Amino acid sequence: MSSPIVSNERVTFRIAYEDPHLLIVEKRARLVTAPGVGHQDDTLLNGLFARYGKQLHNLGANRDWGLVHRLDKDTSGLLVVTRSADAYDAMREAFASREIRKFYWAVCRKAPNKPDGVIKRPIIEETKRNSKYTATKTARIGASGKPAATAYRTLEVSPAAALIEARPVTGRLHQVRVHLDSIGATVLGDPAYGPKMAQTASPRLALHAHRIAFTHPITGESIDIASPYPRDLRPMLKRMLLSRPDVPDALTGEA
Repeated sequence: MSSPIVSNERVTFRIAYEDPHLLIVEKRARLVTAPGVGHQDDTLLNGLFARYGKQLHNLGANRDWGLVHRLDKDTSGLLVVTRSADAYDAMREAFASREIRKFYWAVCRKAPNKPDGVIKRPIIEETKRNSKYTATKTARIGASGKPAATAYRTLEVSPAAALIEARPVTGRLHQVRVHLDSIGATVLGDPAYGPKMAQTASPRLALHAHRIAFTHPITGESIDIASPYPRDLRPMLKRMLLSRPDVPDALTGEA
């Protein structure tokens, strides 16, 4: 039986880590993670099928073709893909029990009132029907929403913006974006949340999943993978008078 996922070798991505059970992939911005309406053959998963199609096909739709989590289309950075059923089941359980640590860099329109803390505000996911065939998913803070928690710390502040590291403890739709916006620290370039001036301040969403850490589901070893600050956002970061967070002495002044 042929796979319902179309292989597409033209979809580009970088492998940050690979072993027989797992892949950690670096997704570029503006690349959809998995096929859906309007994106049947140009997603990250289509590209992965061109290289790892047999293993991912064997996992099947019931195991989401190996995807254990996703990144928004406009977010760049690291995500985990499993290559075996045992790894998939164990990683899903680890995500559900909040054992996976994910870290994001966000360039925001201003610093929050508190330099660090945990945002605990429930999130409601909504679907807006655009036409008979398309819909847009958004999220908002609301008492009837699902519990959500995001830890954050301010790394650097300039007169123009703030650089924040966020760690989502839960995994709700647009969680980091919605939570930071709720405390006045809208992520620059966000087309869905925050004021217009923040949307136009960056060429794209200034959010990058830069680090993921967990215990390997099969070997038990500690996995901690990092990604550099994305090249396409570096000019914007410089324009906002902020330092690259992946260059230690840029923030500390140490050699």
